[in-house]
Amino acid sequence: MNVQKNNSIQMAMQGAFILTVAGIITKILSAIYRVPYQNIVGDIGFYIYQQVYPLYGMSVILATSGFPVMVSKVMMEYGYGKSNQVRSKILTVSFFYIFISSFILSVILFFCADEIAMIMGDYQLTPLIQITSLAFIFTPFISTLRGYFQADQSMHPTAISQVIEQGIRVSVILISSYFLIRAGYNFYEAGFGALVGSIVGSIAAFCCLFYIWWKRGESKNIKWTFTRSPSISSKKIIISLLKYSWTICISSLLLILIQLIDSLNLYTLLVENGMDSNVAKETKGIYDRGQPLIQLGTVVATSLALSLVPLIATAKVRNDYKLIKEKLNLSIKLCVFIGAGAAAGLIAIIKPANVMLFTNYSGSSVLMILSSSILFTSLSLTLFAVLQGLGLVYMPALAVIIGVISKYYLNEFLITHYGINGAAVSSVLSYMIVTFITFLYLVKKGYLFQEYKEILKISLSCVLMVSVVTGVYYVFDLFLNLENRLQATYVTFILVFIGAIIYIATCLKIAVFTKEELRYIPIIKKFANMK
Repeated sequence: MNVQKNNSIQMAMQGAFILTVAGIITKILSAIYRVPYQNIVGDIGFYIYQQVYPLYGMSVILATSGFPVMVSKVMMEYGYGKSNQVRSKILTVSFFYIFISSFILSVILFFCADEIAMIMGDYQLTPLIQITSLAFIFTPFISTLRGYFQADQSMHPTAISQVIEQGIRVSVILISSYFLIRAGYNFYEAGFGALVGSIVGSIAAFCCLFYIWWKRGESKNIKWTFTRSPSISSKKIIISLLKYSWTICISSLLLILIQLIDSLNLYTLLVENGMDSNVAKETKGIYDRGQPLIQLGTVVATSLALSLVPLIATAKVRNDYKLIKEKLNLSIKLCVFIGAGAAAGLIAIIKPANVMLFTNYSGSSVLMILSSSILFTSLSLTLFAVLQGLGLVYMPALAVIIGVISKYYLNEFLITHYGINGAAVSSVLSYMIVTFITFLYLVKKGYLFQEYKEILKISLSCVLMVSVVTGVYYVFDLFLNLENRLQATYVTFILVFIGAIIYIATCLKIAVFTKEELRYIPIIKKFANMK
């Protein structure tokens, strides 16, 4: 029995690793492609795409880390070890639940596109919102198949489909945008083409999953039916699906919902406060340069920290509270170490990095403010995963709702008084609120964080790194033209290298991590062996 349990845990951890790697690849692609896209269409074109992207992004996240997790959990709860009849019923009810939810969202977006565009302050976005609504049509098919495979601890289909979806999506977006702009189409038409490309990615993901489903002969095992089963009722399945919809799905939408609030009222508030509409569009586009930076920094910061969550979940199953305490403290400390380092480092190099990525200095002060979000987004997502691993699924969703509401009203106040910088501050404060709520809840549940001394050491290391990197930057600025993209690129990479060496070396020197903890951090372990 123990052997079977250990094998199950090992399979779960291997599956988590596979999905983590696929998630990192897709998120990196999702962040990086926006840089060449902005270079192709400029700041106004980027504004147009980013206004509508959060609506499409919701369908992607729900089909990737929301609905599939929900389906797999329900399948594991009620279908594990049961007959194909029971599993078929669970999958059928789950599919129709997701189908109805997605259909409602799609209909709302399509028929309310005019109203949404008017709220955003730009009626020309209407056709872009309507084409985005079509992405939700594929969500139930993709989500159900991914959830089914994940319930059987088969993570490869999900991982492969994610990478294929993102790869095709990014390729079509960049290629279509390039040729549309060269052919003389306007920015709105280029944005429409980019969103069509996004839907092509969703179609590719479904085709990939269906092929694997058919190839494995799963259709012989699963029959799409509501046949009455004595061991499980449809009502029970739906209640579980509702519970997970309001917990796992909402908590997975943190980043995209904050972006959605900016889409809804940032541009409008800038215009209402006297900014010319074209200038406001360009300003919003410059502000949106921060999104790929935040996303990429968050991926880096959470990738190692989240690798410890399966250990925490396993320790919870075994009631090994000592191990939970150790790994919880390590995951949070590791997240702060990488998140704070990434945020501080980006702040220090933001001027040459802005030129390197986006061709000019525009909005560097805004991007500096937004860069600090990396620490709080990373902590929020890590704490969400930890709480879910401990079986505490409601608070992350509530924290997201509070954070999103806070973002809306903070935008109303801060943009009115401080313009685009106010929008950046409101994002940082909103993520900070979410982090604070989840952290307090974790402490209230008895899972204390005890590494405050090490957090102070990390802070001092950040100050040292920023001071040195800033000093080196000003030396380069005396002798080079850092408005030149090539020279800015060279300097950016040099500053990244210097900053990383100083930061990691300092943290190792002042013992932020113990030797025992370094065993769980392969990348840092290499530096530790060099001491």
